[in-house]
Amino acid sequence: MAGDEADVSPTVAAANEALLTELPFDNREDFEDARRGLIGTLSPAIVEGTGGRIAWDMEAYSFLDEDCPATANPSAWRQAQLNSIHGLFEVTEGIYQVRGLDLSNMTIVEGDEGVLVIDPLISSETAAAALALYREHRGERPVTGLLYTHSHIDHFGGARGVVEEADVASGKVPVLAPEHFLEHAISENVFAGTAMARRATYMYGALLEKGPAGQIGAGLGMTTSAGTVTLIPPTRDITHTGQEEVVDGIRMQFQMTPGTEAPAEMNFLLPDHGALCIAENATHNLHNLLTLRGAPVRDPHAWAHYLNETIELFGDSIDVMFAQHHWPRWGRERAIDMLAKQRDLYGYLHDQTLRLMNQGHTGPEIAEILELPPSLAQEWHCRGYYGSVNHNVKAVYQRYMGWYDGNPAKLWPHPAEPAAERYVEFMGGADAVLEKAGQAFERGDFRWVAEVVSHVVFADPANAAARELKAKAFEQLAYGAENTTWRNIYLMGAKELREGVAGGGTPIVSRDMVAGLSDTQIFEAMAVRLDGPRAAEHRLTINWRFRDGERYVLRLRNGVLTHLVGTEDAEADASLTVAREAINRLLAEETTVPDLLEAGEIELGGELIAVGTLFGLLDEVDFGFAIVEP
Repeated sequence: MAGDEADVSPTVAAANEALLTELPFDNREDFEDARRGLIGTLSPAIVEGTGGRIAWDMEAYSFLDEDCPATANPSAWRQAQLNSIHGLFEVTEGIYQVRGLDLSNMTIVEGDEGVLVIDPLISSETAAAALALYREHRGERPVTGLLYTHSHIDHFGGARGVVEEADVASGKVPVLAPEHFLEHAISENVFAGTAMARRATYMYGALLEKGPAGQIGAGLGMTTSAGTVTLIPPTRDITHTGQEEVVDGIRMQFQMTPGTEAPAEMNFLLPDHGALCIAENATHNLHNLLTLRGAPVRDPHAWAHYLNETIELFGDSIDVMFAQHHWPRWGRERAIDMLAKQRDLYGYLHDQTLRLMNQGHTGPEIAEILELPPSLAQEWHCRGYYGSVNHNVKAVYQRYMGWYDGNPAKLWPHPAEPAAERYVEFMGGADAVLEKAGQAFERGDFRWVAEVVSHVVFADPANAAARELKAKAFEQLAYGAENTTWRNIYLMGAKELREGVAGGGTPIVSRDMVAGLSDTQIFEAMAVRLDGPRAAEHRLTINWRFRDGERYVLRLRNGVLTHLVGTEDAEADASLTVAREAINRLLAEETTVPDLLEAGEIELGGELIAVGTLFGLLDEVDFGFAIVEP
């Protein structure tokens, strides 16, 4: 991928240049904080996964040592440089962080006998490497506790890299998490996991070359690791603000913050250290109210409320504040200043969006109108590297008003393909559209180019000229984007327009993730994979018995799979008895129904064809569906 100045539009170059005078680039406090307490690094900063696969490669970002190129927004480049500072750091006496070995941080607190690990990254391989780096410099201390701050995969996926399940099962190592952690961790990644994983490849630029014209990070961190995702369920729930726990002599005071950055999340104070863990509720960027990979819309009103409560609860006790992304902030006044401005950041987006909404503006209109006040816009930690003012405003509108903007013309529009055909015909055909779009490109109106040329691509995906012009427009939008996930999304779109879909999302529905589903959620997960139109002609009833659990009746009617717990149907088409562990392997696609039958792991009564029909009606998972074309 080319990356020299000749590839950059004068419009983009001028906008990037102007930013250098608009923002306080001479303020180097963040660089001092990001390097403070460095003890050692992993060298080379590469972590291998299974089968020779590279799970993490920080060496690929060495180009960030150079000055910002023309192909990157200078503010985005600055954030990438900060995120590329990696290694083991001392936060304060007894508290250490490993940063830059995954999207998230792993924090390690030294106790009486061993260490409490906070948030074991995404992959077991990177988590093990992070713990090994700590032990290299601090000694072979055992893990005596594990804590998940919230229910996102980058904060629990590496669990088996730091603890043995047997030690957890025996009670030797407690696992702490906020109430409802498991429910949310599983449902987000299993029920909508396929679509989210595919879109996440765009958001994090998974298939992009790392370089000045390619992937330079993801704002919240560099990227997501590509190792083995695991999960060890919690053994101790944190249920209320004010709850206190002691693990290996380490005292913790908790604050529940549900519905903020995650549906299950908590902050906590380590009072003996004067250290506040703010989880992911106040990091060095504007966060997402609706992540671009997809998720339920978060509540900025609650987010602001809880940050205000944090100041009230812990403000007098903070000597240092650390989060599970980015770098700490030392000093009570500096920590409270950041908390207050982060509070006001989410409060402003919420309140001003509603004000403008109540004046009759739609989400896209508000996104073009609303700007942060200078007191927030000039703060580096309020800049939109991961979330953005633009797409967060639309999320607030969506939270309150939904997809429909009130205009009857938007109530029943044509979907993309038939609309595209009509647009292209109305505009005089593909050649006319491309000619006018080319003129818009020369004027630097890349948003318009992407919009109108997209109609040509959807009307005729084989139109090479349209694909290339759309790709070029995406590139220019990427080169000017301060938001790093926007940059990745645009560049991924350009890549797929030129090369096709080279790979889809990385499946994260591992056996551990499936094992975390309740029995009821197993059937709910099957229901969302059921092909309703094909299933509509079938009527099936199956008694289902888990050898180590409950009895269920599954009924297929009207293209819908329902279930009842604790009963059986004497008229069922089939009765199936199976161990839950075998079903975990089945849903993780590690085995098949015929294999389980042949191995005797399923006991079957009644009609085998009924069971085969049911599983045959479940959709195959497709991690490579099209995004930038039909």
